[in-house]
Amino acid sequence: MSARAVDHGPDDLAAAARSARAALVREIDADGAWAADPVWREAFESVPRHLFVPYYYVGVAGGYERRWGEDPRPHRRAQWLRGVYTDAPLATRVRDGELVSSSSQPSLMARMLTALAVRDGDAVLEIGAGTGYNAALLSYRLGDALVTTVDLEPEITESARRHLAAAGYRPAVVTGDGARGCPERAPFDRIVATCTLGSIPLAWLAQCRPGARILAPFATGLIDLRVRDAGHAEGRFLHTAAYFVPLRGGPRSGSDEPDAVLAGLPRRARGSELFRFLLALTAGRLPADEAFALWEREGMPPRERYGITVGDGRAWAWLDDPAGPYAWPLP
Repeated sequence: MSARAVDHGPDDLAAAARSARAALVREIDADGAWAADPVWREAFESVPRHLFVPYYYVGVAGGYERRWGEDPRPHRRAQWLRGVYTDAPLATRVRDGELVSSSSQPSLMARMLTALAVRDGDAVLEIGAGTGYNAALLSYRLGDALVTTVDLEPEITESARRHLAAAGYRPAVVTGDGARGCPERAPFDRIVATCTLGSIPLAWLAQCRPGARILAPFATGLIDLRVRDAGHAEGRFLHTAAYFVPLRGGPRSGSDEPDAVLAGLPRRARGSELFRFLLALTAGRLPADEAFALWEREGMPPRERYGITVGDGRAWAWLDDPAGPYAWPLP
């Protein structure tokens, strides 16, 4: 895409964005992310991501560099638009050098939305409003009235509300603690989180209808829970890796395990993303050398062999069987 593509006003910007969006959809299509529910393809074709990411930050030596759609330099505006429609996460809010909000990688969003397995008429709660882009995709699929998105930061919810309105969507945007859910909008058929959890909030289960599903990043994976009732849920991890900003105010997941913990282990463990997942999931409750012995003995298990159970006032992670020999308590 040349700089001239966004150099002559809003009509040229819209045309360039449509072309870039079509290319992004083709890229995700080739990945097979929405094969189970092709309606999501229509959503990604229709919802303009650039309206939700008027600016973002890229890492440079010494910090972050801001790219934005109102940059007076045509080549920088073109650079901004290319980045918006690249299949990559975008840092959208940085505070004191720390990332506090982002727009997730579109192909990962497509996989998560497909895995959510929504049906017409389902009410969905999204934890982590971000830019509002994911809520817009949900609104396209289900309609505004069935979508609620919540975030702790008032400035995040206000900007998400503006972005959604600019794109023609008006789901409920709520400022509040995502760990508490949104009781005034319950019950829900689906809850999807776009931030990493350190525990499974029991408030979410209480706000779900029996048979509902909760899809959330946990450790460095995606846990897919089926809710039985207000106190019980169980599910396995999807095979997909997932790295998100932590849920603010909640316990840490252990996904930022220091390299020092791995220092004495063989290279195949230090370099294995799946081994790091095991360490993050057990969050220090399994010493690294014991974790390594288990990991090797069990054939370097992929994520989908692990699961989480919530029941009778406690929660635990497990390998293969919730009642089996390999289980670890969760907060």
